[in-house]
Amino acid sequence: MELRDIEIFLTLAEELHFGRTAARLRLSPARVTQAIQKQERQIGAPLFERSNRAVRLTPVGRQLRDDLQPLYAGLRESMQRARLAVHGITGTLRVGMLPVNAYDLRPYWDVFRFRHPQWRLHIQRTQFTEAFAALRRDEVDVLVGWLPVEEPDLIVGPVLFADARVLAVAVDHELARHASVTLEMAADFQHPNAEIGHDYWIDAYVPRRTRHGRSIERGPLVRDTEDVVTLVSMGETASLFPAHMSRYWVRPDVTYVPVTDMSALPYALVWRGEHENELIRSLAEVVRDLGPLPTA
Repeated sequence: MELRDIEIFLTLAEELHFGRTAARLRLSPARVTQAIQKQERQIGAPLFERSNRAVRLTPVGRQLRDDLQPLYAGLRESMQRARLAVHGITGTLRVGMLPVNAYDLRPYWDVFRFRHPQWRLHIQRTQFTEAFAALRRDEVDVLVGWLPVEEPDLIVGPVLFADARVLAVAVDHELARHASVTLEMAADFQHPNAEIGHDYWIDAYVPRRTRHGRSIERGPLVRDTEDVVTLVSMGETASLFPAHMSRYWVRPDVTYVPVTDMSALPYALVWRGEHENELIRSLAEVVRDLGPLPTA
């Protein structure tokens, strides 16, 4: 089986749709079909059950997927390391960002690259609903996430910054005309909800109660920040954010109002203990040496 055919099979096993697979791989649907038919002839059994309504993996297909996924991932990583080695790059550190202010953190990135030109630093967005899972699936090496993080398999490193809080509301919302608000005022309105199995962590971002004991109602479920901002813009919810959102996520239909009675939200490096390596330790050393950014 050729490498491209393996990629087609694994992508179809994930998408379970020939058209989406073709679009994702920039191939024609006919090429996808031909590759799967060729594999099925070689194996001597169908890999997918096809109907007008759905595409499903057969038991043989599931076994092949489970066997090929780690092999394919390892092969791609080996090829990527070989390509980087040509340019003197011996390793890559993948940093998942929950905050959207990667530019503010440039001093850390620049010093890391200056000290370690043999390593590549890759900064990528990570959604909060996938934050810990991304670390555990080895999709990122280190996470920039808000505190506290109380997971037994995760290590909390140095703090990069702590951000004041703002309340995002629609431009025509009744709180939009205020110069600042309190959490007590924000509790009059519904806030987005996220069910990710780490209630203490979400509660640090959006408390369930005010200091005076008032309940803060949780409303529609959200998957990512885009969902949150969309609900806010439509006037369906209000939402607490770190202050940097008011600079990086500017929209004509959303206003950010400072919240005066909440402490700054700290963000730190977080990584999986069993995956700690020299690259992660070196980035943590840079952050410790430079210290946290001034509070916004």
